Amino acid sequence: MGTDWISGAERLGDGSIGGAMDSPSNPPRVVWHTTESGAGNAAFASVERYLRQIGAEPHIIYDPTTDRIGQFGPLNQSARALKNDGVTRTNRTGRVCIQIEVLGRAAHPFTDTWKPGPNFRALMAAIRSWGVPDTFPMGTPAKTAGECRRDRHMWATKGGHYGHCNVPGNDHWDPGAISPAALFKAAPKGGSTPPPSKPSPAPSTKTVDLSNLIDAAKRDPKAAQGKTTHAADVKIVEAALKAEGLLSATYAADGSFGTLTVGAYKAWQKRCGYSGRDADGIPGKVSLEKLGAKRGFKVKA
Repeated sequence: MGTDWISGAERLGDGSIGGAMDSPSNPPRVVWHTTESGAGNAAFASVERYLRQIGAEPHIIYDPTTDRIGQFGPLNQSARALKNDGVTRTNRTGRVCIQIEVLGRAAHPFTDTWKPGPNFRALMAAIRSWGVPDTFPMGTPAKTAGECRRDRHMWATKGGHYGHCNVPGNDHWDPGAISPAALFKAAPKGGSTPPPSKPSPAPSTKTVDLSNLIDAAKRDPKAAQGKTTHAADVKIVEAALKAEGLLSATYAADGSFGTLTVGAYKAWQKRCGYSGRDADGIPGKVSLEKLGAKRGFKVKA
């Protein structure tokens, strides 16, 4: 049985993006995409939100510059990032069809400049847990849009790694000429990786008071630099926002819910799907409980 949820991956959306595979007796495979965007936390949040809005979620978003990873849905079900090939639902081909959107551009292969780390190794461990072989059946992905190889028979019958450029019925040429050797070298078989398991938050002993946080978020930005209103509660939330990549480490433990923390919490609210006045940087019960569920604290309302 393979890994459904990657240890250490951020959970994105509601966890439901597809359904059962159409041909589970066919070999397992991976499809590599690029987002045709920049990288970094702002791009991660923007791309994640956009993919949900258009209903084209992959299983995974990966930032090759920070090793940040997010997961929309379980690997044992289909994703939504591929076009059908006529009546063939390419998203549902094989035992699994794990789809990975990498923040980057096809014209600049991410394996030339990336910084893979433990999250990438966890990703590769999950891929291998499904029996996906370390091979690209159609060879190194295309260098240009005019070099895409799309072999229907090979796609249906050969397990392994494919570029979006290799999938029948699709017209994109991403992820560019990434290096298969670099992918596999960055995560050697048998190397040390986090255990593949479904994430479950550790029991929490921390509790934050919602009313204290609201008070701090309204008072601290107007007060003198470094002013703290409810530092103990604020420090817990700042640490969680830092872990989400939304707040600089420099400001992750000062206990002041100043303008930078308000901005970071606003980004968290937007990541939760809020907009307009609902994403004002002032903690609300639902968004705060979501943050606590991911980062190990409880909320006293």
